[in-house]
Amino acid sequence: MATNSAPVSINPASLPEPSGYSHGTLSGNTLYLGGQTALDQDMKIVPGGIVEQFRQAFGNVLATLAEAGGIPQDLVSITLFLTDIPEYQAHGREIGAVWRELAGTVYPAMAGIGTTGLWQPEALVEILGVAVIPDERLVRSVTS
Repeated sequence: MATNSAPVSINPASLPEPSGYSHGTLSGNTLYLGGQTALDQDMKIVPGGIVEQFRQAFGNVLATLAEAGGIPQDLVSITLFLTDIPEYQAHGREIGAVWRELAGTVYPAMAGIGTTGLWQPEALVEILGVAVIPDERLVRSVTS
């Protein structure tokens, strides 16, 4: 059973170094995944459209999840913030294929929310999530 330890920041070295935020916060065995856009290691939004940006943003979420010992099946909730819902819908099959490639066919509770803009003006999608990681896989010693 998970202990009631203090929250732990989860910041994978493969992601841009955070300043003023954490990529994830682990509390007990619940991992709160900070919003991820399509930033690469150089702090630049990947080129291309919504499909490429979804791949990078979701990959960033999964990198944080893996750093804590989680796997995609541990995701219990995902929220997508989208600057262009019709564009996302037009590429739904391609985005679904990216999801299945990266995470398989288990889908958590999800929501898609339209917004007028994200932190980086060129970002088209931001992904926020929550995961519950079984104790036997949990990594509690990763901090930044």
